[in-house]
Amino acid sequence: MTRTVNGPARMVFEAWTKPELFQRWWIPKSMGVTIVSCEMDVRVGGGYRLMLRHGASEPMAFFGKYLEVVPNSRLVWSNDESPDGAVTTVTFEEKAGKTRVVLSELYPSKEALEANGGGIMPEQFDQLDDLLVSLGAATSTP
Repeated sequence: MTRTVNGPARMVFEAWTKPELFQRWWIPKSMGVTIVSCEMDVRVGGGYRLMLRHGASEPMAFFGKYLEVVPNSRLVWSNDESPDGAVTTVTFEEKAGKTRVVLSELYPSKEALEANGGGIMPEQFDQLDDLLVSLGAATSTP
């Protein structure tokens, strides 16, 4: 999935790597899921752990490791909560104050891809744009 968001790469990268920012946009509001906790150690070999809850259900853990971290440019992480988890790659390319974000996921098999659905939802990018505006990013459109 590719999307251009309103904000410099530095700000977009921070939205992906700072827990206090990440929690504000990552979960689509329409899903009714909340982030109970978010831990991120954004460095090669560092890990992340998200605890998500839907309604009164028990929290579910999502976790993995950062495989590549290039500030303001590239993140690669594993999704280790199941053997069918993807390796996710996201790149950030800034142009004229906006950032082109490209996200891809590599699943271990076609069956794993079909079972997980994979990918980021457009609503998440809308929420990311809203966050960037709240952080002071420009809102003009071409």
